[in-house]
Amino acid sequence: MARLALITGGTRGIGAAVAQRLDADGLRVAVTYHGNETAAQDFAAHHPIPVYKWDVTDFDACRSGIERIEAELGQGVDVLVNNAGITRDAVLHKMSVAQWREVVDDDLGACFNMCRNLIHGMRERGWGRIVNISSINALKGQFGQTNYAAAKAGVIGFTKALALESARKGITVNAIAPGYVATDMVHAMDPQVLAGIVAQIPVGRLGEPDEIAHAVSFLVDERSGYLTGATLSINGGQYMA
Repeated sequence: MARLALITGGTRGIGAAVAQRLDADGLRVAVTYHGNETAAQDFAAHHPIPVYKWDVTDFDACRSGIERIEAELGQGVDVLVNNAGITRDAVLHKMSVAQWREVVDDDLGACFNMCRNLIHGMRERGWGRIVNISSINALKGQFGQTNYAAAKAGVIGFTKALALESARKGITVNAIAPGYVATDMVHAMDPQVLAGIVAQIPVGRLGEPDEIAHAVSFLVDERSGYLTGATLSINGGQYMA
């Protein structure tokens, strides 16, 4: 039986591209979403991939959602892609407590919630692949994003620690730090601001969601068992750590 992959925030943008790529690779795939009903309905209408709704910042909702998926699809989740995330930008001296907590809970806390509820099953089965989506801004920082940069940097630290804990159980844990990718969120930016960002990218363009999905496909492959604890930067050369 093909392995089962679960992608959070999987109905649009990078998450949708990952879901479609892993489905094309022959994995069984399920996706989650929380906020955008229109995107979820559109995804479900065009792809034979089951869609589930819950809030990844809620630990108990993650547990019950995973239990439902595994019961309905008849197997344990062996591949997890923590993709769900939000931004609530503001300079720190104007940032509200809510803006800080929402981003940290959604972008970092959700990684704990999902991994904590899945890691035991992976350890029992002796195999697993976890990919956590971080950001270029975790590595270089970004004006107006102390919350987002801190959360996404935390994702990298979380990845390294969990990779150490899981390596002897056949579980790899890696992170991807994308640069600016052509998603709806990026295209919603002010055109002049976006043009200025693109001008700073050595390859001269935005990334494509499919390029991130290609990297996820590689990291979760059966043959990638010797690669763990890594952070793969995919940013067109904009930041070289």
